[in-house]
Amino acid sequence: MARDHDASMMNTLYWWGIPTLFRCPAGEPEGSDIALAGIPHSTGNGTTERDQHLGPRAVRNVSALQRRVHGSFGIDPWSLAVITDVGDVPLPRANDNEDCIEHITEFFARVDRAGARPVSVGGDHSVTGGVLQSLGGGHLADSKAVSLLHLDAHTDVFTRIDHFLGARKSAAHWAAYLADQGQVAPERSVQVGLRGHPRTLDWLQPAYEYGYSIVTMADYRRRGAADVLAEIRDRLAGHPVYITFDLDCLDPTVAPAVANLEPGTTGFSIDEAVELLHAVRGMNIIGGDVVCLMPTKDGPNQITAMVAAAVMFEMISMIAETRRPSQP
Repeated sequence: MARDHDASMMNTLYWWGIPTLFRCPAGEPEGSDIALAGIPHSTGNGTTERDQHLGPRAVRNVSALQRRVHGSFGIDPWSLAVITDVGDVPLPRANDNEDCIEHITEFFARVDRAGARPVSVGGDHSVTGGVLQSLGGGHLADSKAVSLLHLDAHTDVFTRIDHFLGARKSAAHWAAYLADQGQVAPERSVQVGLRGHPRTLDWLQPAYEYGYSIVTMADYRRRGAADVLAEIRDRLAGHPVYITFDLDCLDPTVAPAVANLEPGTTGFSIDEAVELLHAVRGMNIIGGDVVCLMPTKDGPNQITAMVAAAVMFEMISMIAETRRPSQP
């Protein structure tokens, strides 16, 4: 018993031992319910902020600090599901965005075939395109296009430009080309928290044309959380759901180390963001990602990396909860 107690204490020390995501065993997706993965990619965001590939390592380093049980759900997700850290997507041509997106797709196609629901950390937001090229219409989605719960300061449906400083399947394009390819159903998806500084006054028009439900930050404040939560539930219920969470949806005081800061308008608090995530609790969540962590801009307490891990924990818990046997 003393040895078990000592091991339990040591496993919560983020600076000790081999850093896997949430201290999960390293392994393969086969036989897993949830596959945790890193996507160390940063060439899909054509800005000068190119350190997003360091995000997965930063979250691995601090994730042992995260909660081991979900108090409000009343569950221990680690005992409800087989959860494995399946490692990082190998990107041998890391400076070639288009090649990387295809490697990401190949990696998650294997996860999909194994029946493991992926929760990943990136990486810039182009990685979502790679993941959903395999999941959209795949095994986990029962051959259907997925519905997105997309929390972000930006729409990522920039069809008015054909590439983002050279990257075509970029962080600015994924929500458009996935719809074009039939992997995402915009009419069953919600983008919430948009507050980016627009270059043109019609910056949201392409997203409206695709059929996405758009909830800007101004809309959220005006309508109130309850109304937005009801819309999310109504629009996504009954469909395979994928959650993509760009950390820049959060206020910069909450998540300062992100690639595209939007300080001009107050972003979500962590409580508001978690409440939005819980709108899809109980649904068929086939996976999720957390993106745009910039560890080289984080503070010495690594707060943004810890916030990223906290968001992953919510996704993991919602998926694991569905593994709980129903009560008689």
